[in-house]
Amino acid sequence: MRKPYWHGLLLVIASLGLVLSACRPSAGVHFFAEGQPKTLDEWGVLRIEDGKLRLNQGVVPYDLNTPLFSDYAHKLRTVWMPEGTSATYQPEQSFDFPVGTILSKTFYYPLPAGTTWDGKSVARTPPSQSSLEGEALDLAKVRLIETRLLVHRAEGWVALPYVWNEAQTQATLKRTGELVTLDLVGAAGARETAEYQVPDQNQCGGCHITDNKSRKLLPIGPKARHLNRDFDYAGGRENQLAHLVRVGYLAGVPANPPRLVDAMEAAAPLDARARAYLDINCGHCHSATGPAITSGLWLDAQTQDRLKLGFCKQPIAAGKGTGNRLHDIEPGNAAASIFEFRMDSADPAIMMPEVGRSVVHREGVQLIRDWINAQPGSCGSAAGES
Repeated sequence: MRKPYWHGLLLVIASLGLVLSACRPSAGVHFFAEGQPKTLDEWGVLRIEDGKLRLNQGVVPYDLNTPLFSDYAHKLRTVWMPEGTSATYQPEQSFDFPVGTILSKTFYYPLPAGTTWDGKSVARTPPSQSSLEGEALDLAKVRLIETRLLVHRAEGWVALPYVWNEAQTQATLKRTGELVTLDLVGAAGARETAEYQVPDQNQCGGCHITDNKSRKLLPIGPKARHLNRDFDYAGGRENQLAHLVRVGYLAGVPANPPRLVDAMEAAAPLDARARAYLDINCGHCHSATGPAITSGLWLDAQTQDRLKLGFCKQPIAAGKGTGNRLHDIEPGNAAASIFEFRMDSADPAIMMPEVGRSVVHREGVQLIRDWINAQPGSCGSAAGES
């Protein structure tokens, strides 16, 4: 008599478990204080549902006024913090995020209009354009490449690169990075090959070690001047800083926080556009604290000294990277400036930035070219002043 009794009880328990499992909401975000989870979904930041990449509860999307260029890739950026914690506002540096924070950045490309994924073809469109629809990405319209996590643990920030599979169902940790060959397809059908490089964990430091003394990884994008803009959230359009304050993710924001313009906004002043572009693409390295401090070239938004900005400045280290040009910037003459030469090259021995791209950002080069050509003065006078 015992066997049927226990057998029946086990069946009841199993049936109840199935019912509870069906009613249980999807797992939320899980912060790992140590270790390196093999798959992205173990973190619970993003999920695939109904053919779309969606954000889990408490994960907040954000964007930058000007994105850092990465072979024309588009980026879905998110932030998540443990309940009851928030970041502290800082006027110039990235916000002071609490331990437990998870920043994610998913690199993707829109597919050429009217096409499906053929294994290599993606659209070459302005990286500032978002494909988000109600805080979700339709996987039939985009190609996911990788998702990078920047995780704030007790010992500091840790970078983890996850690469998406062909079916766009799972992203797996690739500590040694990966090379993805793509065809960038322009609006008129012209094609350009991009050797998209997923960085290994050590290469992440090439950008994210923004303090040459501490040598610690730090976030780059989430600074007031980059985040001070509106965003189309699922619940409506709102200023990002105000939204972060409202959801409890940010404290201490002043009445008039700084803001950089969109570098590709033609209606904005040329000087403001160029400085915004240099700040996000170069300023984390070329600054008073960055790894390129010894170059004497500081390109962050705070620098105003024209010599430090490159005007009539001779390079510290000569060589192939100069293109036989004498100064970083020759006022009024972009063609004679090292800036334009290095930005307009895809040669690893010449190009700047040195990492993060394999093709030339044509629109970015044209912006800096126009800016240099519009500068007054000449190198026959002090620091390029007329």
